[in-house]
Amino acid sequence: MKRNIQFISAQTITPDSILIREDALVVEEPLEIRISHGAGAQRRRLSVAVTMRTPGEDDDLATGFLFTEGIIQDARQVLAIKWLEENTILVELQPGLQVDEARLTRHLFTSSSCGVCGKASLDAVQTVVCYFPSVGWPRVTREVLFTLPDTLRAAQTTFETTGGLHAAGLFDAGGKLIWLREDVGRHNAVDKVIGAALRDGSPLPFRDNLLMVSGRAGFELVQKAAMAGLPLLAAVGAPSSLSAELAANSGMTLVGFLRGERFNVYSHPERISR
Repeated sequence: MKRNIQFISAQTITPDSILIREDALVVEEPLEIRISHGAGAQRRRLSVAVTMRTPGEDDDLATGFLFTEGIIQDARQVLAIKWLEENTILVELQPGLQVDEARLTRHLFTSSSCGVCGKASLDAVQTVVCYFPSVGWPRVTREVLFTLPDTLRAAQTTFETTGGLHAAGLFDAGGKLIWLREDVGRHNAVDKVIGAALRDGSPLPFRDNLLMVSGRAGFELVQKAAMAGLPLLAAVGAPSSLSAELAANSGMTLVGFLRGERFNVYSHPERISR
């Protein structure tokens, strides 16, 4: 596996000194995701995305990305994942899976800061959501929510070295961390953690789980959570107006500014109990 940390010479400058030292930086490289679909002589290859990501758990990233984009509905629709060359991954799909090439030929490019920058139009942003969370379920105490940021941070091994990674964690309603993934892109971290759960055989939808992210709760993160049927998304940072609207329409509880013993609830507060 490729290293996700690189040491670069840097100068640390203070009012009194200049210190030359090796600084640990998180690696950022492009990943091209290609798919192979169709049956027999009709089988075709298609490039669907280029995303700037931190190398590591790329199989999870590809699986999660294809799922949250609505290209696959289950990890069992993936036959195999293999590398074609450095930073180019091929996902072999089941022959019977129907793929809408017209929707995919937008040549999606995503930066590490924005998961939807490459979408050709706003209509292409809101992927069809297949699942709706159970009303009022699960019940989560505010005390459990208070613990999520510290639990997530304590599990971020690469962040402790570089300080330059986002994290996404899947928790149960009692605050137990089940899956954690890190990436330079917040949307990639979410794709990775959803992909990891799917590849492990976790049944859809994820109606008993909570998603915690280390950054802000942008529209694309709410969209990805909604695709998996997640009932609650909590973020250390702020949501946007569009993410709050999507969460409300998707039946999802959206929590922002979760820091210390304080947070804001923007939609479906009925899941949070005293």
